[in-house]
Amino acid sequence: MRLFSSIHEFDYSWDEVSTCNWQKYCPWNDQSTHVIAVDTLSRSLDPQTHILRTERLITCKQNAPKWVKSFLGGDTSMVYEVSYVDLTARKVTMCSQNMTWSELISVQEKVVYRPGSQPGKTVFEQSAKIIALCGGWQKIKNGIEEFSVERFRQNAAKGREGFERVLAISREVFAEQRERARREKQGMRL
Repeated sequence: MRLFSSIHEFDYSWDEVSTCNWQKYCPWNDQSTHVIAVDTLSRSLDPQTHILRTERLITCKQNAPKWVKSFLGGDTSMVYEVSYVDLTARKVTMCSQNMTWSELISVQEKVVYRPGSQPGKTVFEQSAKIIALCGGWQKIKNGIEEFSVERFRQNAAKGREGFERVLAISREVFAEQRERARREKQGMRL
């Protein structure tokens, strides 16, 4: 088993980050071109806790050597994700698990967004547990896990970079919308 963890602080408010989280795989995120589809399987709001729970299936095209693709049966993979948006605690928690190749390797990821220590900042915590499930020599399992953790680390950095772009573009769009609404409101008063 190998573990990965990372903490980053975005220069955006929790409101911005938690809203943009739903668009992180959008077309203008040039770091998420591997994501083919994001399908919402279910969404529910707990009437007592007011926590929004969403289940999604994320389909990705994997960039792997040809021999690996032939061994694994293709280059498309699926990830099951459950997210919880807690407005009271101001916390978004996303848990994901690979579905494809799960008999060979288990990748369990957890992401948490919460307000930072300063206004207008959001803490992003990411962790993953990677376990090679193939039988055989421990040396092979260790190699698979080490390779997978390094690949996860590289993809996590690209993911943060892409999400920063989504946040920047969204901030511009929201600012334009607020300005337009302000002007319309002033026009109504005249």
